[in-house]
Amino acid sequence: MPRALSRAGETDFTAAYDAVLAQWPRPTTTSELRTPHGTTHVLHHGPEDGPPVLLLPGGGSTAVSWGATAASLGATHRLHAVDLAGGPGRSRSDGLPIRTAADLRAWLDAVLDGLGLASAAFLGHSYGAWIALRYALAAPDRTDRLVLLDPTGCFAGFRPTYLLHALPMLLRPSAARAEAFLTWETGGAEHDRALRRLDALAAEQPRQRPVTGPRPTPAELAALRPPALLFFAGRSRVHDARRVADRARATVPGVMTETLPAATHHTLPEGLPPAALTRIAAFLKG
Repeated sequence: MPRALSRAGETDFTAAYDAVLAQWPRPTTTSELRTPHGTTHVLHHGPEDGPPVLLLPGGGSTAVSWGATAASLGATHRLHAVDLAGGPGRSRSDGLPIRTAADLRAWLDAVLDGLGLASAAFLGHSYGAWIALRYALAAPDRTDRLVLLDPTGCFAGFRPTYLLHALPMLLRPSAARAEAFLTWETGGAEHDRALRRLDALAAEQPRQRPVTGPRPTPAELAALRPPALLFFAGRSRVHDARRVADRARATVPGVMTETLPAATHHTLPEGLPPAALTRIAAFLKG
């Protein structure tokens, strides 16, 4: 059962969300899509006739985290950034709860249907990357291409030290604990202050328990059909980027991987360097 949020907490979160959204390129529009698993809030940017790309944020983050990506890819692609069903943001849990990977697939099917899309490319970060990968495995005909940013739960587990530092925030969520956790993980790396404030406040937002695991099996990964491009944060404290990249290349035929030396897990996706955004744009064009 999602926990309640105080009126002051809701006001602070709304103001922080709007502050980050104000940084998005114009024109950016919004819509609400009815799905069996609730109402999904979506941000839209880019030419309406551009190739569609669905942007999935990390767990505990929101659609507005993709502002820098929208400013770059929106020149050529039609971007649809969603607030995850059951997560923080402006999507509403006024439908069936999401409890399984099959529920996530049904939700994304409904999102694509609501957007009038037979298929789209998917760009996901962290937990959003896991959702995108699971969807690509289950619905390859609706997945054009796949870009995963420092994916979690896809090729390896979490470092114990990361889980230990996250534990206080998970047991007793608060903006202060989330801020301390983000400060530890990013280790002084450049990070947009408004976005960090929003992500800290998101820890206090009502949310459903996220679907976790299992990781795709080697046999499932070997059968992945959509072309895939993976980026790993060189300074990520979630996992050993080099080892996870090696495992991805060993299990997914033809997968392309790149490491972003200066990035940490939680400075993405906002901290994607220009060269990486150029690489993603070229990959999405095919």
